[in-house]
Amino acid sequence: MRKMNFLTTVRGSLLEGFYPSGWDLAKIDRCCALGLRRVIARGRSWNPEFRAVPVKDVSAMDRRMGDAIADQIEHARSQGRPLALILPVGPMGMYRQVIRRIHSSRTPCDHVTTFNMDEWSDRDGNTFPGNRPGGFRHAMTAALFGPLEKYTVPPRQRNFATKSDLPTYPEKIRRLKDKGARLVTVYGIGRTCHIAFWEPQIAAEFASAKEWKAQTFRIGQALHPLTIEQNALHSFNSRFTLIPCWANTIGPGLFLQSDFCIGGADGVYPDRGAMWQGMSLCVTLQYGPDPWVPSTWMPTLPGRLFFTRTLAGPLQPEAH
Repeated sequence: MRKMNFLTTVRGSLLEGFYPSGWDLAKIDRCCALGLRRVIARGRSWNPEFRAVPVKDVSAMDRRMGDAIADQIEHARSQGRPLALILPVGPMGMYRQVIRRIHSSRTPCDHVTTFNMDEWSDRDGNTFPGNRPGGFRHAMTAALFGPLEKYTVPPRQRNFATKSDLPTYPEKIRRLKDKGARLVTVYGIGRTCHIAFWEPQIAAEFASAKEWKAQTFRIGQALHPLTIEQNALHSFNSRFTLIPCWANTIGPGLFLQSDFCIGGADGVYPDRGAMWQGMSLCVTLQYGPDPWVPSTWMPTLPGRLFFTRTLAGPLQPEAH
């Protein structure tokens, strides 16, 4: 009798057609079984300046990511050059360390231009008001721009992924690069291995990876159900009814321009012995670049991906 597992039972189940059609489920399963040593082993497609860095816990990851971001801000300031930062709302703990560092070094951030990578929207790209809890503009003001106080990024240099502002990102970033700016992307990895809200199913729309890689943004992108469930668990206290089903997002045509990337994966619930991000991390590092798995392109860029080491597995079933 054939061994029974997910790969042999998905056909004909309610999950058939639920996962993106371009996912190689057997390959994903193999990535999940590798364990720490093989997950961080240098892949053939990795950029020579990319490193996957395991850390002890979420606090350590927040410090390492925050220091890496502050390093970029302070270094650009010392060189007298502008800095373009693409920023996420998740992970967020690193912003506390950025604030501590900037206050300690007394580094003004008027040389920094920020671009929030995404925002909740309706199908037409209309976004939350800037002062609404749950919205990304509100979150960034509370977590970073407000606490930076007199050192903060000037309001006119903060960009948010609204229907009107997001389409201006490519030209603004091009002009900054023409002035010598370094482009740094800070990112988390979604449950579906998205970067920003660039979802895996978008790959079906393009005939080649080259065409996919040229896309700079999307207004009113439909979100995968796993993305909504992920955010319900870690951002909305399980209340999925508050989450829009669409979002505005940057695309690979912007984040793949980065001179350096700072990533984080912290999806562990230590008190429960559970996690949501283990599969996403293992696949990001060892699947190989594929438009159907957007995060797999991040190791092809210079940068650091910090992650809590338990996420690397090997990911095994446990009884609870």
